[in-house]
Amino acid sequence: MKAIYIEAFAGISGNMLLGALLDAGVPIDYLAAEMEKLHLGEYELINKRVDKCGIAANYFNVVLPDERQHDVIIGQQHTHTHAEQHHHEHIGVGHHHEHDIGCEQFAHNHEAPEAALHHHHEHRNLHDIAHIIEHSDLSAEIKSQSLRVFTALAEAEAKVHGKTVDEVHFHEVGAIDTIIDIAGCVLALQYLGIEKIFVSNIHTGSGFVKCAHGLMPVPAPATAELLQGLRHSHGNIDKELTTPTGAALMKVLAVSTNDLPQGFTCSKIAYGAGTWDLEIPNVLRINIGEWEAEAGADLLVAECNIDDMNGELYPYVQERLLQAGALDCWLTPIIMKKGRPAQTLSVLLTPQNLDKLTEILLTETTSLGVRYYAVHRHINYRKFTTVELPEGEVRIKYAQMGGRIVNIAPEFEDCKALALKSGRSLKTIMQTAAAAAEAQLEQ
Repeated sequence: MKAIYIEAFAGISGNMLLGALLDAGVPIDYLAAEMEKLHLGEYELINKRVDKCGIAANYFNVVLPDERQHDVIIGQQHTHTHAEQHHHEHIGVGHHHEHDIGCEQFAHNHEAPEAALHHHHEHRNLHDIAHIIEHSDLSAEIKSQSLRVFTALAEAEAKVHGKTVDEVHFHEVGAIDTIIDIAGCVLALQYLGIEKIFVSNIHTGSGFVKCAHGLMPVPAPATAELLQGLRHSHGNIDKELTTPTGAALMKVLAVSTNDLPQGFTCSKIAYGAGTWDLEIPNVLRINIGEWEAEAGADLLVAECNIDDMNGELYPYVQERLLQAGALDCWLTPIIMKKGRPAQTLSVLLTPQNLDKLTEILLTETTSLGVRYYAVHRHINYRKFTTVELPEGEVRIKYAQMGGRIVNIAPEFEDCKALALKSGRSLKTIMQTAAAAAEAQLEQ
């Protein structure tokens, strides 16, 4: 399957990851057109090549109208000088809309010089952010994954400040630029066909940073909360290198690893730039390639039988398990003693994730115990392509075994969107896409 290995030796933020994904081949015009579907109002997308200690990297940022001539300090973390950003690629968006994103103070990019100006935006909570994303014209998959990242941020902020999720008025999260960073990263990963994301040990930086609440340790409290379960360390840089947004993206989307994952073959390297000029290259390096789990590799299935839990809780538990590294999870209806209907909740996992996932099963369900056993699996090699139909593009997944194509699967969400747009039946769109994919193979 197509995978990405992220090297966060200089930390990670949303704009650094998005800059790297643009460097990897996502067209900026495509990103800009998709981001307009959020109806966020007026902003500019900055996309340019920069040099970081001799490494050419891609720098991405979002600039709001009142930021164009200033260095700005915003909330917990600091934006950078925009004066150098006026002789490169700008993409302006001037659509005004009722949603004016932002809050009185929010964190932004993590690597800027300090300054003294503050933005004043109305406060937004998770419900407001969810409304904006859900009422956008983005695909259902992009909406869902973006909301998962925002929810992780909200939960971290709520825990740190001793509030409920609905009471949290975000710092970094409420901003137009952060919505674009998160939705843009999710969209770019989908565009590149990435199925699996690995991340290295994440350097957070060290020291203290001034914010609305006073001096805060690095990593900032919300960042530290989000990094639980991910390998991370302070490193030797006395700066804030990892933002809550960067940490949330990795928390929700990535699997932590000490090194290049076994079975990963890299075919392309790309770089996203930060703003600080450091003694080390201030870049996020991403390695894109194919990852094939070792055939017959030992895995575990952990499972428990549950007969007394509210059925509404199962989707939440499954989402938590998948976010924490489960390879798959599923429910099987069963009949227990005394004819009592119940469910078996099963989780496919790697041995190193057993303790973490077992804890979720025992704390998030009503089960009093978990059993587990070893299994083996074989994985067919998968690759992606795109076919063009009269109604629009559809992504196609091919499965190969022994060099032969054994399955062709059009992306359901793409076909659904085209069916709703064109008025043709969904099954017709899917059949047409599959036929186009077969014809493409024969060429």
